[in-house]
Amino acid sequence: MPLSKKKTATETVMGMDIGGTKTKIGIINREGKVIGFDSFSSLGEKPFPNFVKQLKRKFKAMCKEIEEEFQILGIGVGAPNANYYSGNMENPVNFDWGDTVPLVASVEKALGYKSLITNDANLFALGEMEYGMAKGMKNFIVMTLGTGFGSGIVVDGKLVFGHDGMAGEMGHVNVNPNGRLCNCGLKGCLETYASVTGIKRTVFKLMADLQIASSLREYSYQDLTGLMIAEAALEGDPIACRAFEYTGEILGTKIADAAAYFSPEAFILGGGLAKAGDLLLKPTVKSMNKRLFKAYKGKMKVVISGTGSKYDGVLGAAALAWQHFG
Repeated sequence: MPLSKKKTATETVMGMDIGGTKTKIGIINREGKVIGFDSFSSLGEKPFPNFVKQLKRKFKAMCKEIEEEFQILGIGVGAPNANYYSGNMENPVNFDWGDTVPLVASVEKALGYKSLITNDANLFALGEMEYGMAKGMKNFIVMTLGTGFGSGIVVDGKLVFGHDGMAGEMGHVNVNPNGRLCNCGLKGCLETYASVTGIKRTVFKLMADLQIASSLREYSYQDLTGLMIAEAALEGDPIACRAFEYTGEILGTKIADAAAYFSPEAFILGGGLAKAGDLLLKPTVKSMNKRLFKAYKGKMKVVISGTGSKYDGVLGAAALAWQHFG
């Protein structure tokens, strides 16, 4: 049997990363080695009980494929709008699972192991602190620019959860009170500008406003991807280049605001949009420096995460589990 209670069995934890499109699960040992991994559609499973059934099937299948004997000590889970204290996903804007999703209780019942949750960006922060660019840092902020925008804040070596477990939702700070409508119901959220979804909206706004030739005009909104925009910008496409400039301008402004609150050593950018590298980084840093309070100038850096692995989310979830169950 793969799940052994023998003392000689390898001690492991399970990490689960629930993203807006895909859910990833993995079994990870103390050294951070992923000895089992699988993924499946998040939103293809509606309602929520169907998601739990699929998780249970995938978990069992994954465990059967692992050749060595192992013992799971606990499960770490990352999900959008996850409340560390309640164990629930609360008003998850990109999911159709209800306003309050009892994630921890459901996972524990389905899989049989003690579990903890935090939001997906907090997992990114834990993963960077344990395995990545933030190793040795005690004060930093991570930002995930994917379908949406997430952030994780670490102060004095500890994640900031806030009094209700929901701190760090920088994707919903305001850029423009009369700006773009966000899935959360507010207008002008940072997420609607600095994310893959946001830059797509920027591209289509620019194409509507400017009579400039662009290869991006060949694509529908549905078909256009962040990678396509990045590739077009690298080839000098004027719409794509302007889109990255505009995105970096807004992101850099909000990073400068965050610096005033937390004075971190670094801001680490991850997620699909961050894969554009300097296309995003250069205008972001330029904008940040333009608005940074003098006392902070030259004291903090903005970098792109160096991991970029398909295991990033599950490793962060594993770090959460090791902290509490290891």
